[in-house]
Amino acid sequence: MDDDSKMKLMKERIVGSYAWQRDIINPLSQEFECTPEELKEVLFKLFDMSTLEAFHSTFETASDLCLNQKFNADLRLCWFIGTLEVITHEEGEKLKEKLINDVKSGKSYDDVLKQGQLDLFNLLKEKSMY
Repeated sequence: MDDDSKMKLMKERIVGSYAWQRDIINPLSQEFECTPEELKEVLFKLFDMSTLEAFHSTFETASDLCLNQKFNADLRLCWFIGTLEVITHEEGEKLKEKLINDVKSGKSYDDVLKQGQLDLFNLLKEKSMY
């Protein structure tokens, strides 16, 4: 077996793991409307083996960051925190952290967002009472 074949086999073992299939390959191939094999081939060409080995953990970290940004936008926290300054940065982060944990525990984003909107309104009501 030549070096290229060995490298491809090693990459295939990484990308073929259950966690990779569940978290990355299957969801992204559906979103991109391509086959899992097509996506694997693209990833193989884009990244070397050490990057692929670290990819799953960075994907998890990025997932939290993306949820944080999504809640920030959907709850308009940048407006309440930055522009109006009625909520502190710490209060906003605490709210988003709670919501992200709820999504990660299996609740639907839409349900968690609705609860976040209610929590945000309750926080605003508390602030209005001095």
